[in-house]
Amino acid sequence: MSGCTRGSLAAALAVYLVALTLRPAQTAVGPVLGEIGADLGLGEGALGLLGALPLLGFAAVSPLVHRLSSRWGAEGTLLAALAGLVLGIVVRSWTGAPGLWLGTAVIGATVAIGNVLVPVIVKRDFPDRIAVATGAYSAVIAGSAAVGAALAVPLADVGTWRLSLGIWAVPFALVTLVWWLRTRVRHDAAAAVADVDLAHASIWRSGTAWLVTGFMGLQATSFYVLVTWLPTIEASFGVSAHTAGIHLFVYQIVGIAGGLLIPFAMRPTSQVGAAVVATLFIAVGTAGLLLAPDAPLVWIVIAGLGSGASLVMSLSLMSLRGRTPSETTQLSGMAQSIGYLLAAAGPVAAGVLAETTGSWTPTLLLLLAFATGQLAVGIAVGVDRRAPLRGRA
Repeated sequence: MSGCTRGSLAAALAVYLVALTLRPAQTAVGPVLGEIGADLGLGEGALGLLGALPLLGFAAVSPLVHRLSSRWGAEGTLLAALAGLVLGIVVRSWTGAPGLWLGTAVIGATVAIGNVLVPVIVKRDFPDRIAVATGAYSAVIAGSAAVGAALAVPLADVGTWRLSLGIWAVPFALVTLVWWLRTRVRHDAAAAVADVDLAHASIWRSGTAWLVTGFMGLQATSFYVLVTWLPTIEASFGVSAHTAGIHLFVYQIVGIAGGLLIPFAMRPTSQVGAAVVATLFIAVGTAGLLLAPDAPLVWIVIAGLGSGASLVMSLSLMSLRGRTPSETTQLSGMAQSIGYLLAAAGPVAAGVLAETTGSWTPTLLLLLAFATGQLAVGIAVGVDRRAPLRGRA
């Protein structure tokens, strides 16, 4: 094996290890929300806000990432984020009720940095294999998210919800060590800065950038509503907590298949077909939960396929519609900031609707409305119009 190949494999391993950290600290929360609420006296509205807090962190921090990385480099910025993530997990689990909120906010802020920078680094380091690398990156995210959800209840049974959430600090600390070693090896900080250099022109006036942002926000909203509340929704159908935890694992693990398959529906100049397919799977799965709740696993599998496909669509649109690394970083920051701000409202609205109406039917109807909007946006943004984003009024 050549040194170049070994270097490429090492770079890929380091990047995908970081990708492993971007979801479990959040997806582990949903299955133990009931235990958290009972322990700390929190109602469904407050628990919905707790689920949304990381997304608010995504929204607040994402636009700042290109400035941070231009100062510290992509590797250095990610190293600081990983260390902050470990600290946030510890604070959330082991410093009492105030720490629950503070640690959750820190987790959201630090994960936001990885959300924005990892796709840019993948595009930078693997310019000839962007589609394959993006699919693999999405599979890692979906897989780690599923593992986080699946282990939450068994770990809580061994200890408490604090152990279930806090144990993730251990593997993430090891990932931080690996990334620290990478920053010591990689000394070309100037190149890292150039990868995320600030562009003087803004993409915030670009119609295409707003469509990418809309697609990102709508698919993320559906994902986080289900990740946060699916076990509780299933409990209203009479499904046990352990079974619902397994179903949440299935929802996320089948997303890997959806994410790996959806690139075959993409075309070089149009992603309309892929956007329609991904969105219809979400819509059908949601409608099934609403109309035929006696077979929840079937609809969860269908919705999971659509969710994974939609995530890859979102990441791909950021890369495909961004013409330069700088533009891609700005577009990624914009899409994830506004997109996750929209997504943050989803778990809160779902919790408030359930608490107010005493039913989860309004939440499922809301998810159908999101899918309808995603379909319309996907059709509009799916055509590549080729003009640089920064040049549009």
